[in-house]
Parts: sequence; structure tokens; C-alpha cells
Amino acid sequence: MTGRDPMAVDNVKESRYEILVERQVAGAAGYRRTGSTVAFLHTVIDPEWEGRGLGAILALRALDAAREEGAAVLPFCPFIREYIQRHPDYLDLVPVERRADFQLTPASGAQADRAPSGTAT
Repeated sequence: MTGRDPMAVDNVKESRYEILVERQVAGAAGYRRTGSTVAFLHTVIDPEWEGRGLGAILALRALDAAREEGAAVLPFCPFIREYIQRHPDYLDLVPVERRADFQLTPASGAQADRAPSGTAT
């Protein structure tokens, strides 16, 4: 791994996952934890770093961390929600009884070729 390779870290103090490039914060996914649930609220990538797939890397790493913790995910953030739609293997992180709240269904992953239109890129 070089200094240019993106690295995602959980900044617990700021309640956000950050993606670091060249040791600088290039973007973040803000969250709120309640018990064993992680609610993703907003994801943003700095304009300097847009278009490099950092939003997708950030979403993947944050969702993988939630899975490793055994946490449920509430994707209030449109980017995280669309990432889950495009990658239905993460759908199980969203509680079944909450999926309709986010318009998430098993068939929602059918548009996997479409890039998320949320804030992060």
C-alpha cells in the first residue's frame, strides 16, 4: 500500500468513516450509532478527489465494518442506499422490517449497471 492508495478509517470521535488519500481526508460518510445499529446520514467526497471511485470504496469499507460488528444498517444517506441497491449482497444488513422505508427490495439490485446518483463519487 502506498500513500496514494485510499484507506478507510472509522473516526469514532467525529462519528464518520473517512477515506484517506495521501494521508488527507478525501471524503467521509457520517453516521449515528444506536445500540447495534448504524444509521448512515450523509456521504461526501471532496471535489478535488471526485470521479476516482472513492465514494464506492468508502461505502464498501463502511458496510463491511458494519457486517464485521454484526450491526444493522439504516441507509438514510442516498449514496449508501444506492450502493446497497447496486450491491444486493449488502441488503441483509438492512433489517427486513425497515427495507420498505428505504425502497430496498431483493429486486432493487437489478439496476447494478447504474452508478449511484447520491452526493459521493
